[in-house]
Amino acid sequence: MARIVVLGAGFAGLWAAIGAARKRDEIGAGSDIEIRLVDRNPYHNIRVRNYEADLSEVALPLPQLLDPIGVTHGIGEVEAIDPVRREISLVTSRGDETLGYDRLVLALGSEVMRPDIPGLAEHAFDVDTYAAALHLENHLASLGRNAPSPGRSTVVVVGAGFTGIEVAAEMPDRLARAGITGSRRIILVDPNQAGGATIGAHARPVIATALASLDVETRLGVRVASLEAAGMRLSSGEFIPTQTVIWCAGMRASGLAASFAGARDRLGRLLVDPFMKVADVAGVFAAGDVASSVIDGLHPTVMSCQFARPMGRFAGHNVVADLAGLPMLPLRIDWYVTVLDLGAWGALYTEGWDREVRATGAAAKATKETINRKRIYPPLSGSKEELFAAAAPDVQAPPPTYGTPRR
Repeated sequence: MARIVVLGAGFAGLWAAIGAARKRDEIGAGSDIEIRLVDRNPYHNIRVRNYEADLSEVALPLPQLLDPIGVTHGIGEVEAIDPVRREISLVTSRGDETLGYDRLVLALGSEVMRPDIPGLAEHAFDVDTYAAALHLENHLASLGRNAPSPGRSTVVVVGAGFTGIEVAAEMPDRLARAGITGSRRIILVDPNQAGGATIGAHARPVIATALASLDVETRLGVRVASLEAAGMRLSSGEFIPTQTVIWCAGMRASGLAASFAGARDRLGRLLVDPFMKVADVAGVFAAGDVASSVIDGLHPTVMSCQFARPMGRFAGHNVVADLAGLPMLPLRIDWYVTVLDLGAWGALYTEGWDREVRATGAAAKATKETINRKRIYPPLSGSKEELFAAAAPDVQAPPPTYGTPRR
């Protein structure tokens, strides 16, 4: 029996596994092809919701999603990949193991970059993983139970990109939920001269307005010099007393992408063709944040679930087609949108690679809630038919807009 191994259960990995099972079922190869997914966790994390106050629905058990479609799954930490031997070295609860494969889908995603800043490892929080988000939630709850003290009511978010802005904008509600009321400070720090520098000139004024309405302070054009238990020191010399620093300063592809000789971009992502195949590496596909594919003839994919999910569906379809000697399908996506959550103020919806503003405030918030609570979720019914229908190798239409921009 041939074996397809999918590494990673994020947006790309989950949909690659379901897409592969769909194609296997379509060609009637259930007894000839094993599909096995490996992840360090027994759940699929709706990672883009880790910044939210309510984490009750962001970790979906893998058995609920994979058992109905005959995909085996296991928990393991990937230590190394040998593409010549077609072997994966894992650490599991049973110890060191080796797993062979005939075809591989690499979908190990990305991780927040943690530079060598004094005190960062010891004192900073993040929302990169479900476990990290829970750690932050528990920390905020503990602060709410404690007596007032220096820095208790001050939160510093480092990184004014998508994640950092969403974390900062959500923080007023999170602090209130934790019981931290009265005088509070939320400070957003970034080395760029403008918040949302990577989000585009059209969007930045909207972001600035929203943050100001939420009383989020900014420290722009400065870097973090050091962290300690009592607070953070900036390159400007300012010391901010705080017990809560949340690190959101950039992402990088899984270091295991370096296991392959294929070309990588500045974020460490493997370059893949429209079929999600890694160039010059036999039997290996890659999808999601660990891969970069030009999807409209000009623009490479962005690290987001908007691209990870279709990349996963096409990788899953194509890995089975490749194994069976059948034609593969190229992925092409001819639209791009961003929907940025701005907390109680609302949200920001942009279209196109120049990020023209299409909706703001409550109208954009309705779109964001549709995405975060419905659109990016797999079917939870346990129905094989519904899972396979959702994993079809096609591209969804853009999410709906519910109004016109706030001026």
